[in-house]
Amino acid sequence: MSTHAKRERLLLADLLESAGPDAPTLCKGWTTRQLAAHVVVRERRADAAGGILLKPLAARLERVQAEFADKPYQELIALIRTGPPRMSPFALKQLDEASNTVEFYVHAEDVRRAQPDWTPRDLDPVFSDALWSRIERMSRVLGRRSPVGLVLRRPDGRTAVAHRGAPVVTVVGEPGELTMFAFGRQAEATVELDGEKDAIGRLVQAELGM
Repeated sequence: MSTHAKRERLLLADLLESAGPDAPTLCKGWTTRQLAAHVVVRERRADAAGGILLKPLAARLERVQAEFADKPYQELIALIRTGPPRMSPFALKQLDEASNTVEFYVHAEDVRRAQPDWTPRDLDPVFSDALWSRIERMSRVLGRRSPVGLVLRRPDGRTAVAHRGAPVVTVVGEPGELTMFAFGRQAEATVELDGEKDAIGRLVQAELGM
């Protein structure tokens, strides 16, 4: 049975392949080749992937990612499609779904939305709810660097408080758009912002996300 993470994995691989190795992405300073290398290293090199969150390991992560980026681009795409090796924690279906649903969605949009002719993607309600459930749980972490109070709200009124403080900015949008906003892609997220003009300006420039 296909899962959200598996579907997003295959979509990401297709988008990376179609864009080619030198296309821009929303990840600052990364081409599609570098993004592909990041995805592969995260799943296959646990000894280096810790650098994503731990600064003392960042230099090692950068070095290993550069090594993978030098591999043939089609090889990287094949590794993404194949998924993690059997001994990887990500090979467990439940962990894959919990850890990669948002990861692959955001990176797929990183590729899509960096193109000048991108159009909004219509997400099915089940997938939207899956993204929302993760954003609810992660909201405090994602919004911890917000310079203002930050509230995420779906059009149906369901709300997550990402950062307490004043003044408050309320970000209203569909779960997929709130996901992009909360992961630091504020400029490319289709949302409505409700709050003081200065507070909104500070929020859209903030480094949100992991």
